[in-house]
Amino acid sequence: MKTEMTRIILASRPEGRPKLTNFALDTAPLPEPLEGQFLARTIWLSLDPYMRGRMSAGRSYANPVEIGEAMEGACVAQITESRHPTYQVGDYVLAPLGWVSHGLSDGTRVIKLDPKQAPLSTALGVLGMPGMTAWTGLNIIAEAKAGETALISAATGAVGSLAGQLARAKGMKVIGVAGGSEKCRYAVETLGYAHCLDHRSFSNPRDMTKALAEVAPDGIDIYFENVGGITLQATLPLMRQHGRIPLCGLIAWYSGEGLEKAMPLPAAFFSILSQRLKVEGFIVSDHYHRFGDFLSEVAPMIADGSIIYRETVSEGLESAPTAFLKMLDGGNFGKQLVRVGAE
Repeated sequence: MKTEMTRIILASRPEGRPKLTNFALDTAPLPEPLEGQFLARTIWLSLDPYMRGRMSAGRSYANPVEIGEAMEGACVAQITESRHPTYQVGDYVLAPLGWVSHGLSDGTRVIKLDPKQAPLSTALGVLGMPGMTAWTGLNIIAEAKAGETALISAATGAVGSLAGQLARAKGMKVIGVAGGSEKCRYAVETLGYAHCLDHRSFSNPRDMTKALAEVAPDGIDIYFENVGGITLQATLPLMRQHGRIPLCGLIAWYSGEGLEKAMPLPAAFFSILSQRLKVEGFIVSDHYHRFGDFLSEVAPMIADGSIIYRETVSEGLESAPTAFLKMLDGGNFGKQLVRVGAE
C-alpha cells in the first residue's frame, strides 16, 4: 500500500528566466483525509504561463507560492479516500491540487467530471480554464462581431487556438501570430486562419507592421493579446478606430526580459487615445459565472469536430519543471499537460 506522495516544490525564486534549480522533487507522507475532506491521486496536471507569476514574490492578482511549498496548478484526479459527503471514492474531479502525485481537498473549487462526456484531459484545456479564457476574451471583453478582423497572438497555444477558431466560426477574418513555420502552417491549414505570421522572422516591429498591413489592409478590429513583446508593438499602429484589445497575458515579459526594447508607455497610450481603443485586462476567474454559457457553445463544437484541439503531453510528475520551461519558450503545441498517473 502506498504511503508516500511526491511533490514538485518551489526551491528558490527565479531572477529573470526560471531555471530547473528553482524547483525540487520532494516526498512526504501520504496524508489522510479529515472529516469533510477527500484524498485524490493526480492523473493530469495542467501547466500554464500564469504559474511564472506565482514563482515571484511581487504583487499580483493572487498570492505567490512560498518557498518549500508545492507549485500551484489545476489537476484532473480520481478520489481514493473520502470523508466528504459530496465526493465518493472513484469520482473523477477537476481540483487545484498543485504539482503533486496526491492531494487533499475540502471540495473548494472542485468540479466533478464525467469521463463519458469528453476525454478527461480536456477539462484542463479546451473545455477548461484556457478554453473559458478564449471564449471570455473574444465574447465578453472584445464583443466580437461577424465581418471584423481579429489578430490572435500565440495563435496555436491553448488559449489562442480556440480564440481563433471561435472567431472564424463567427464569420471573422482571423490572422495569427505564432513562433515558427510549423505552427504557422498548422494555424492556416488545420485551424483555418486566413494568414499566420512567424514573429521569430522579424528583427524589428516596423517590418512586422508592414507584413501585418499586407494581410490586414483594412486594419485590425480585435487584437487578442497573449504575449506582449514585438507583436504588441507591431500591431498597435494597425488597430482600427474603436478597436478592442482583450489583454489575457504578456508571456514575453513574464521573466523581465526584453523590457528595454518595449514600446515607451507614452507611444502606446498615444495609439490607444488616437484610435479610441478599448484595452481591458481580464482574469478568467472573474467570469466563471458564465462557465455554463461557455460550455453550451463550445462543447457541442468539440463533439461534432468543428473545433480542433491539440495537446502536448509530458510523462511523469518529475518532468513538469522541464516541460514548464519549454512551454515558456514556446516549445509546446496547444495545451501543455503532464500525465502523472493512469486513467
